[in-house]
Amino acid sequence: MKPENLIKMANQIGSFFEAMPNRDKAVKDVAAHIQKNWEPRMRNALLQYVREIGDVELSSIVRDALPLVK
Repeated sequence: MKPENLIKMANQIGSFFEAMPNRDKAVKDVAAHIQKNWEPRMRNALLQYVREIGDVELSSIVRDALPLVK
C-alpha cells in the first residue's frame, strides 16, 4: 500500500479519536486501533516511512501514538 494512503488512513483514525476528552486515552486508543486492525505490513510500511521521511504529514495525535505501535 502506498505511504500516502497509510498516512491518510492514520490521520482519519486520529480525527475520530481526537474528539475524546482524555488526550492520553485517545493517543493509546489510536495506537491500539492501528495495532489491532492494520496488518503487520501496513504498520511496518507506515513506521518505516516515518523513519525515512519524517512525520510532518501526520496529525499530532497520530504522531504521539506511533511510538506505542509495535
